[in-house]
Amino acid sequence: MFCDKAIELIRELQRMSDGQLPAFNEDGLRQVLQEMEALYEQNQTDVNEAKGGGRADLIPSVKLRHCCLLRNKRCLTAYLYDRLLRIRALRWEYGSVLPANIRFHMCAEELQWFGQYKKSLASFMRSLGGGGGLDITQDMKPPKSLYIEVRCLKDHGELEVDDGTVILLKKNSQHFLPRWKCEHLIRQGVLEHIMS
Repeated sequence: MFCDKAIELIRELQRMSDGQLPAFNEDGLRQVLQEMEALYEQNQTDVNEAKGGGRADLIPSVKLRHCCLLRNKRCLTAYLYDRLLRIRALRWEYGSVLPANIRFHMCAEELQWFGQYKKSLASFMRSLGGGGGLDITQDMKPPKSLYIEVRCLKDHGELEVDDGTVILLKKNSQHFLPRWKCEHLIRQGVLEHIMS
């Protein structure tokens, strides 16, 4: 039956609806493309015969095969686009280095696309906020509170908070500070977030 292999590719993605990435089905993709090539060649033959021999009875068959070609094309496009959306989501979930078991399920072109997306995202983040950039992949969910408890890992000196209060950051001292005020100090290794 026409288009069965293309529909099977879509069903394969639906079975993995939890956002996981199934293995790239190169064989299924190749079979759909071969079917499309055969449909196209048969249409070319029938169109030439209908024009030259005046055979109008071939037109419905040509239209049917043309609709099958369009459906296969839509299914292949949907398959590839859905995979790219899942790969893009993996960058936000896992970071710039994907686990080996996920990379194993990707084809060479998808790995190349992931590398380009990773570079584009890094370039965009560098262009945001000052010299060091801004990592927009952190804190994908809003924080539960605006203040966090931190421990000072080394002497750092004074830190002024919003209300004008100056806090002395001495080694092993603990403080309850606004999250945004101490995130850069946590990344620098000056402070450590104490999980309650």
